[in-house]
Amino acid sequence: MIPATLSFLAGLIVVQQFSVLPESHWLYVGIAVVAVIVWRRYWLCLCFSIGVLWAIVFAMLRLADQLPKYLENINIPVKGIVLDLPEPHDKGVRFNFSVTEANVPLPSRIRLSWYDANHPVKAGEHWAFTLKLKRPHGTLNPGAFDYERWLFTESIGATGSVRKHPAPVLLARNSTWSSVAIWRQNISDLLTQQLPNSTNLGLIKALTLGDGHGISQAQWDIFRNTGTTHLFVISGSHIGLVAGLVYLLTLKCWARTGILVWSPQTVAALDSLLFGLLYSAIAGFTVPTQRALIMLAIAMIAIVLQRNNRPFHTLAVAMLAILMFDPLAVLSPGFWLSFLAVALIIYTISARLITPSAMLGTLKVNWATSVGLAPLLLVFFQQISLIAPLANFIAVPVIEVLIVPVALVATILLPLSSTLALPLFWLVDKILQCLLWLLDCLADLPWATLSHTAPSAWVLLFAIPAIMLLLAPRGMPVRSLGLILLLPLVFTKTQHPKTGDIKLTVLDVGQGLAVAVQTVNHWLIYDTGPKYNSGTDSGQTVLLPFLRSQQVDKLDTVIISHGDSDHIGGADSLLNNVPTAQVLSSVPAQLAAYQATLCKAGQSWVWDEVIFTLLSPDHVFESDNDNSCVLHIKAKHGSVLLTGDIEAEAELRLVAKYGQQLKSTVLVAAHHGSKTSSTQVFLTAVGAENIIIPAGYLNQFHHPHPTVLARYQQSQAHIVNTAYSGAITFDTKNQPAPLSLFRESEGKYWNSKP
Repeated sequence: MIPATLSFLAGLIVVQQFSVLPESHWLYVGIAVVAVIVWRRYWLCLCFSIGVLWAIVFAMLRLADQLPKYLENINIPVKGIVLDLPEPHDKGVRFNFSVTEANVPLPSRIRLSWYDANHPVKAGEHWAFTLKLKRPHGTLNPGAFDYERWLFTESIGATGSVRKHPAPVLLARNSTWSSVAIWRQNISDLLTQQLPNSTNLGLIKALTLGDGHGISQAQWDIFRNTGTTHLFVISGSHIGLVAGLVYLLTLKCWARTGILVWSPQTVAALDSLLFGLLYSAIAGFTVPTQRALIMLAIAMIAIVLQRNNRPFHTLAVAMLAILMFDPLAVLSPGFWLSFLAVALIIYTISARLITPSAMLGTLKVNWATSVGLAPLLLVFFQQISLIAPLANFIAVPVIEVLIVPVALVATILLPLSSTLALPLFWLVDKILQCLLWLLDCLADLPWATLSHTAPSAWVLLFAIPAIMLLLAPRGMPVRSLGLILLLPLVFTKTQHPKTGDIKLTVLDVGQGLAVAVQTVNHWLIYDTGPKYNSGTDSGQTVLLPFLRSQQVDKLDTVIISHGDSDHIGGADSLLNNVPTAQVLSSVPAQLAAYQATLCKAGQSWVWDEVIFTLLSPDHVFESDNDNSCVLHIKAKHGSVLLTGDIEAEAELRLVAKYGQQLKSTVLVAAHHGSKTSSTQVFLTAVGAENIIIPAGYLNQFHHPHPTVLARYQQSQAHIVNTAYSGAITFDTKNQPAPLSLFRESEGKYWNSKP
């Protein structure tokens, strides 16, 4: 079973590396190949081929349930049901929506934002909306979260917004088939009413309802830096814990009844499965809880059939069942981390001839999972917590043995009697306060985390046997070989430019600008992108992950061209997390906390034989946009002009002052291609071979403007847009084709194409 499952898994993984799915007629070829394999009885090849075919078919069906392109950005009247707990944010509310009635073909599941909502939205409600939709699309950058992949795995076929006119209409407060969602909404409302002053309300909802949207960013940072994030979202460990406690309690109680019709193991297994199902329902049957429930069901069936003496076999069956149910599970970090964690625990326990004490056994399991999961954590997050073993040793028993059971009992009691539930929630709140204080102290340690570039596939192939050897029992002759096999992981480094060269990346931050510039020994960030309507910002979601992926722990210079929110929006997140030697800006007062100084024309410096020169502003313009810091970068094999949001007046002044000195290989389009910028005389003076437009997909400003785009085309420059290309890298050592488009080079079949 284990080889068959791994072969099937390999087939699924191969398909997820495709940038484009094969044409449907290739499926018939695949079926013919499978028939030949069956005839020849190459069973492992058969499992691999079935995995490939199943992944392709499933992906094709999922992609077919996406919004047709011709329906983008138009008003569409619909009726439908709010599927789950809405997510409030500063500017409105976000929720998943199932369309029940529309006059055009729409996906079965869409994700909506309702800005300045004039009515509270609750799960299970039936609404009539007018929507403006677009196909699944997100920013795409090295090291950053792939939002399009998440939408794809969550079966969301479109995103969009609720229009104010005509006004939305609430048709019914609940729907008969969404009773679980209504039940969860009622519990959420009761928690909000009964715990209005609790700073840990978001954590309590996360641990009971699987709703983590109330957790603050500061709390998420603590969990990430201490390696305890998995404890504060309902996962397999929580459901397994609840099921395990119920199993042990039922086993002991049933054995005392003397009833022999059913064995205690059978009754305990059924009870634990029932409570696991209940906990999953409270958590909203999210994809991770569905996987955990399948794993639990397989484990309980193994106990009933008395097959629980083969834990790896049971784990393989559970994995196969999950992958048959959802082959896209391989795209989820949670799938890999949960299965690997269980496998490491089994390996650590089963490899010992002598059973250790409970304390020693816990320490060994904690050490094994911390070491064993490190390579995967680097793959997914480019960061590991060095204090995770200590933090988890403290937090795991507190969360899983104390807080989760008490909070779950309180949640079940809450609709029945708030008098009984509130003391339990008060206890949970106080314990969480103490635990968070302790975790915060650990997270503040200077050596708490280690950032590292994501290891390649071949490095991971060395890491797997290395981890197995390091966790093997003492006395194994080649155990120390594990350290040698880990060396490629430790010494994996990012590539640096050569002396005199630069590597410049215009990051995809949506409607905004953020540029990273690297020389041999220095880093510069020009603008930090926007704040998003969700409450996050591009410093947090794009710049920090990118810098972690490049192993950057300090910056030499940050330039904020001007004070517009789509350029300065990510500055706080960046500057509060990455030590920076110098901050320059045309609005230093807005960055006074970081000792920013005014950028002025004439400032110049040289890094590794690369010349950086500020060309503007040389006086105060009436327009804030025209006051943008304009930076010219001259390397051995190319040059770049970064213009911020300058408009016609500043452009003409630059041409008059510098003339041919403006010549550049790459021009980052002024003001995202607005019609107020990119005058013909300026474009002629710059004479760029490549023009990069930093703009958002289907942005509300319609950037770049058609007339400006026509000017770009007349200049015969190579034009690229972050909205369709993702992050764009200009590497002067890569001649004669220095531009690299991240969506083109790294995009997968689920990522939208230009």
